[in-house]
Amino acid sequence: MPGLLLDTLRGKRGERVPLWLMRQAGRYLPEYRALRAEKGGFLELVYDSEAAAEITMQPIDRFGFDGAILFSDILIVPYAMGQDLAFLAGEGPKLSPPLVDSALASLEAVPGRLAPIYQTVRQVRARLSPETTLLGFAGSPWTVATYMVAGEGSRDQHAAREMAYRDPAAFQALIDAIAAVTVEYLAGQIEAGAEAVQLFDSWAGSLAPREFERWVIAPNAAITAAMAERFPGLPVIGFPKGSGEKLPAYARETGIAAVGADETLDPAWVARELPAGVPVQGNLDPLLLLAGGERLASGARAILEAFADRPHVFNLGHGIGQHTPIAHVETLIETVRAWRR
Repeated sequence: MPGLLLDTLRGKRGERVPLWLMRQAGRYLPEYRALRAEKGGFLELVYDSEAAAEITMQPIDRFGFDGAILFSDILIVPYAMGQDLAFLAGEGPKLSPPLVDSALASLEAVPGRLAPIYQTVRQVRARLSPETTLLGFAGSPWTVATYMVAGEGSRDQHAAREMAYRDPAAFQALIDAIAAVTVEYLAGQIEAGAEAVQLFDSWAGSLAPREFERWVIAPNAAITAAMAERFPGLPVIGFPKGSGEKLPAYARETGIAAVGADETLDPAWVARELPAGVPVQGNLDPLLLLAGGERLASGARAILEAFADRPHVFNLGHGIGQHTPIAHVETLIETVRAWRR
């Protein structure tokens, strides 16, 4: 039997609202910190399938979330496309060569770099109960491209935005290449046991409206269509962070099964403006979870009330912060699970 989360992503409304948290397998958990200290750096953990499966399971074992999300990273796709990837302490991820200085054609793909991720999925699926939905994921092409062009993260995605204006044909070729690898990557996760997948477009908010149409909506629509053809009925969650007033168009035009809303959006507005029946995921501010107190419980209940008339997956507006107290997560879980339609 499918779990509550999978049913909700397919458009069903239950009495209880399912719950999982972006970045739930991570540094706020003492068991994660202990395993990372034992195993080494972040990329080493991602490529140790046994360790990555254990990390994926840690929040499930501790909290019993309705969904387990694969422990990996969105930059595995450019790594498989041939860029070198390193995570440097205090500096974040680095990709080389950056495509602002090099051509896409100069990269030599290494598809074998995806295989350990599939092994992680298989190991997690073997450990999960049928009631817990296993979520795979990938970065959306625009967000992945911003890292590939600059070779690192940036505050305003300047290098990618300029390339998209200066040489749209070359940038389109990059977006198309990322989309093609992403479809295969998500398909591999699904074949290994993922029951739904999420597309993270973390930097969607940096684009002007016409550019958003071309570099966010169009490639996400292409990926969603390809997934629907290969895996009919399998939900794809789209999370275009920072999209603001463009979110309803994203929901209408991508064909996405469920839409993630970030914390800057009024949930009442989201509930009113999204197409009827489209499941929504979100959208508690991660900093409210960090702060805790009575405002945490009241804020969670306000979101639950706002989305009471449509399928809703409770989540944060982005990833959980590393300094978030365990007790605050427990309070949130109690609040969400006590609420009934």
